[in-house]
Amino acid sequence: MSPIDPTTLLGEARRDLAQLPGILSALLDDIDDATACSRPLPDEWAPVEIVCHLRDEETKDFAARVRVVVEGRTAFAPIDPVGWAEQRRYREANLREALASFRERRTANLAWLGEIVPAHLGRSVTHPTIGELSGLDLLTAWVTHDRLHLAQLAGTLARLWSSRFVPLKAEYAGPIPYAPAQAP
Repeated sequence: MSPIDPTTLLGEARRDLAQLPGILSALLDDIDDATACSRPLPDEWAPVEIVCHLRDEETKDFAARVRVVVEGRTAFAPIDPVGWAEQRRYREANLREALASFRERRTANLAWLGEIVPAHLGRSVTHPTIGELSGLDLLTAWVTHDRLHLAQLAGTLARLWSSRFVPLKAEYAGPIPYAPAQAP
């Protein structure tokens, strides 16, 4: 395997990271408030919770940790992304405000990423459970994180849509994520 070129990865990551705000707007701009806070299953997140998670991760996780690496610091601040959902009452948030805040944070981060020295992304900081994480690792994970939550959101929206029209046979479309619990 050839070495990863920091300049290439940074450029590709910035391009991909720039896409998510528009994709989220296309998927969510017309969603009603009831659907925004509906969960496909009790333990799964509603669309507004997914957006709030992305918003907070934007400044508390990925950008903050890449900043630690490129500035040559030695430790990441602890975070609790899963716990934030309840602590910060994501499900009660306003979807449009969360989207706007995410968009602002992502725009600021993209501008900042355009200013960093790509070679500094090769630096590493020790994560307590994963081990050494370089800025390159974090950029790759950041884009992957976006895509994982986009898949989660798409699955959530598919389940919420199909559940609205029971007993119609939406499953004709294919397997729908988050199958509803079967009655005993």
